Amino acid sequence: MAAMDATSGYDRIKELKEFDESKMGVKGLSDSGITSIPRFFVHPPETLSDFKKSSSTCTNIPIIDLSNIINSKDDDHRLKIVEQVKEAAKTWGFFQVINHGVPISVLDETIHAVKAFHDQPHEVKAKFYKRENEIGGVMYTSNNDLYRAKSAAWHDSLQAWMGPEPLKVADLPEICRNEVVAWDKSATEVAETVMELLCEGLGLEAGKFKELTFLDARVLVGHCYPYCPQPDLTVGITSHTDPGVITVLLQNHVPGLQVKHGDEWVNVKPVPGGLIINAGDFLQIISNGEYKSVQHRVLANSYKEARISIVIFFNLSKWKGDGYHGPLPELLSPEKPAIYRNFTTQEFIENFYGKGIDTKSLIEKIKIQN
Repeated sequence: MAAMDATSGYDRIKELKEFDESKMGVKGLSDSGITSIPRFFVHPPETLSDFKKSSSTCTNIPIIDLSNIINSKDDDHRLKIVEQVKEAAKTWGFFQVINHGVPISVLDETIHAVKAFHDQPHEVKAKFYKRENEIGGVMYTSNNDLYRAKSAAWHDSLQAWMGPEPLKVADLPEICRNEVVAWDKSATEVAETVMELLCEGLGLEAGKFKELTFLDARVLVGHCYPYCPQPDLTVGITSHTDPGVITVLLQNHVPGLQVKHGDEWVNVKPVPGGLIINAGDFLQIISNGEYKSVQHRVLANSYKEARISIVIFFNLSKWKGDGYHGPLPELLSPEKPAIYRNFTTQEFIENFYGKGIDTKSLIEKIKIQN
């Protein structure tokens, strides 16, 4: 798309810069009472027509009850849960967990605190506003790929790198500081349990992923999807896959998340007390395709109340310098050869930071063509 539309005099780059430099975010636009969205948020008809499709046959992603799984002496019960997790990660790439050990009060406090941050006047949030998506620290922004994406999406984000280097807690916004730190601890405990189950589903030792430092590099992102006056013209987040190992997502009761299952888009219904887990590209690669990283997206919010989601992306921490990464050797055999080539640390980083959210994933780029 050209920066200047010759027929209308529309200067897209100029409008993007004005929005970016205002630091008001989408929440600021929504709070201002606008009745029509800026043109750079409008998506093309082919994208919007696809967003109107949702499944009439699938009602929700799998829900897995983790009751009594931690320190359980019942081997049969654990094997049953391992099989459920394996099947969900293999066929869906997404599942919800309930009875995961995190008190409902912690979930509610986390959602309330992140919402409170986004509800502040944009002048207060502006001191955290950044455009460069750097590794480490805390930032508030609207659309990480604002200048790279074909169209902007209707959401704002608070991002904090919780590891591998310990975050300076004082760098977090005071209004949600304690809750973010507490949630990082709780979500990491859930992630460790889920990773153990995923490992066992592959026939690996339960602690293999922890040994590979998959719990250490963590990015917490608190998304706000405010009311959109024209939800049929834009999106909350466009279709994408997550690049890392797994993602743990906490959401409020406002719907909007959709997961692609086969050729259909399935609405993910919020489950009270539930946490959403999904596999990332890195997990699909190292599992040699056993677990699936699938497309997902968020609809623009047509509800007066904001949709809030808090995600923690879990990534490999020890990158072995400029070493190579690929399917785990213990999962390969003459009968099951590697379906992905090895890739470098630099390839992973460049693919993540150099692309718009809706462009080609690393999985597609390194798949071995037969």
